[in-house]
Amino acid sequence: MLKISEQLSVPSSEIELKAVRSTGAGGQNVNKVATAIHLRFDLEASSLPDRYKYKLLKLNDSRISTDGVVVIKAQQFRTQQQNREDALRRLKDLIKSVLTPKKKRLATKLTKGARKRRLDNKAKRGQLKASRKKVDYD
Repeated sequence: MLKISEQLSVPSSEIELKAVRSTGAGGQNVNKVATAIHLRFDLEASSLPDRYKYKLLKLNDSRISTDGVVVIKAQQFRTQQQNREDALRRLKDLIKSVLTPKKKRLATKLTKGARKRRLDNKAKRGQLKASRKKVDYD
């Protein structure tokens, strides 16, 4: 059971974990031992509430395939257990990212004083630049 929050958890039966061989450097250990973990989580078939499924499917995330399957490959650590925990943590973080509602941006307005200071600074700057021009005595 993967506990996401106080009210939300995902049964272990919905998460498919498969041990595979890691890629990259590591000597003989890489060639012999399957330490990397492939995690697959089908959003459509999961017991997550529909609103969370919808938000996850709407995300523009490369880990979510077009058919709604989350695929995470964890191979950062040398042991299978650490990689399994890492994959589950990353799935938990992905689901948690859609639980918190995004704050709406409040439009702000400059004060009259700030607008006046800005325009005064622009005028001073313009005068300074104009005073650098060559003087024409004609």
